[in-house]
Amino acid sequence: MLGAVVLALLAALLAGGIAEHRVVAAARVQAKTDARLRAALLNSEVARFRLLPMTLADDRDVVAAIDRPAGDMGALNRKLEALARVTGAPTIYVIGANGVTIAASNWRTRYSFVGADYRFRPYFREARARGEGSQYALGTVSGRPGLYLARRTANGGVIVIKLEFDRIERAWAEAGGITLVRNPLGVVLVTSRPAWRFTASTPLSAPDEVRFRAETRVSDGALVRLPVAPAGDDRFTSGAARFVGQDVATAQPGWRLTLLEPIGAAITAGRRAASLSAALATIALAAVAWMLRQRATLARRRTSELEAAVAQRTADLRREMDERADSEARAADLREALRQANRLASLGQITASVAHETAQPVAAIRAYASSGRTLIDRGALDEARGNLAAIDRLAERIGAVTAQLRGFSRRQPGDLRAVRVSEVIEGALLILKEQLRRVTLDLPGPDPTLAVIGGKVRLEQVLVILMQNAAEAIADGADRRIALTLARDAAHVRLTVTDSGPGLAADVAARLFTPFVTTRAQGLGLGLVIAHDIMEELGGWLRLLPSDAGARFEIGMRRA
Repeated sequence: MLGAVVLALLAALLAGGIAEHRVVAAARVQAKTDARLRAALLNSEVARFRLLPMTLADDRDVVAAIDRPAGDMGALNRKLEALARVTGAPTIYVIGANGVTIAASNWRTRYSFVGADYRFRPYFREARARGEGSQYALGTVSGRPGLYLARRTANGGVIVIKLEFDRIERAWAEAGGITLVRNPLGVVLVTSRPAWRFTASTPLSAPDEVRFRAETRVSDGALVRLPVAPAGDDRFTSGAARFVGQDVATAQPGWRLTLLEPIGAAITAGRRAASLSAALATIALAAVAWMLRQRATLARRRTSELEAAVAQRTADLRREMDERADSEARAADLREALRQANRLASLGQITASVAHETAQPVAAIRAYASSGRTLIDRGALDEARGNLAAIDRLAERIGAVTAQLRGFSRRQPGDLRAVRVSEVIEGALLILKEQLRRVTLDLPGPDPTLAVIGGKVRLEQVLVILMQNAAEAIADGADRRIALTLARDAAHVRLTVTDSGPGLAADVAARLFTPFVTTRAQGLGLGLVIAHDIMEELGGWLRLLPSDAGARFEIGMRRA
């Protein structure tokens, strides 16, 4: 009898360990999936609002207000107010070159930013110095935390949008578990548990703490230790609660998201079921030992206990099924929120693409119009007529580009036909005539018979992007040279664009065709992405070739 009891206890311990291992493994897989979904939702929210300052930095009303800060800002205030209401942005405001806010979307409220001096803010200093900046901090007027995204305007002002994460934090809280996002110092910034905001997972050094408090304006009670302790591997404890933690990176530089999935209740339930199984085994062994003396009594007792065990196990299974269904529903809600955020982000990307692709023809039209006035004043009417003809062709190009973008939004295929390579090169040189005046060009000899499959405007678009990038790369050099070379075989034509500039750093070259990767303070980082997509749609390619000096790109086209 004693041996049977010992065996039953050993079985209970073994079953409990197996149950705990299975619970932890399942929680780990679920936490990894949920953490990635929550990070993707955060990334989409930031990306959607990051495009807004880029667009407003070139807005005529914003630029005019910065040039005349003492003028009437009523119209601009109302414009920012309407834009914030339509996009869902918490606050949008314009800071003059002197650091004082001249217009804001919250100008009607008692928390208005108008007149506030933000020279002390790092995001203002970064935007003025590098073209853009970001910072997570408490608002000096509202006292609410948020991420500030800033962009420098052409005339030295700064456009800022404040992004608050209340909606995302509520969604995380409703989805279960504990979600927190930390900066490189380990300080919690965004979390589903607001009481943990501005706690630190590791103690800060004295200089880091002083700098963080000065820049973020947190209270004296901030930066206490995060009430979560590691318990080995990826397990954590907070008081009596036990968790499995999963950590993923976010698109915001230096930010990492951690999801703590609770496992204490599930482990307890698993151990209870294992203990119940061991108890049943003990009862069964005891029933066998006492069978001859108390057959009828023990049989009735065993039947009753087995029925109770089945009922308990059935209830446990039903509860587990309900919990899994709730978890799947939460995951579905998070996926739908992610899809909605991505659709809104796509609208901003299309807006940025339109601005990028029409900027070059518009700049060329301005240059031709300016020189045309000079030619008319000199009486050179034939040359002035040539300028007007060039302006007419550039206006047609803008119409073709916008028509292409409308077609892209409807996902319709473009019109492919035979295009002469010489016409593509001539069109690109026409658009970039003013930018290439101080550049030495090495061009291939004209070959009117060489043609490729594509669209003339789209191929010009790719070549203009490459040559404009090359011209900007060599602008400060002593030897300003751009060379275009042609090579062909039976199936393809390869057009190579090489400049005499400093070339590309290895880390930039590795991410060259990724959106928003740029080496220029005023660049959007969309030109090469658009060019790469165009060439893939035309059945060709665009790639960076190795080069001893400068940058060298190859455009591959199907031969007609």
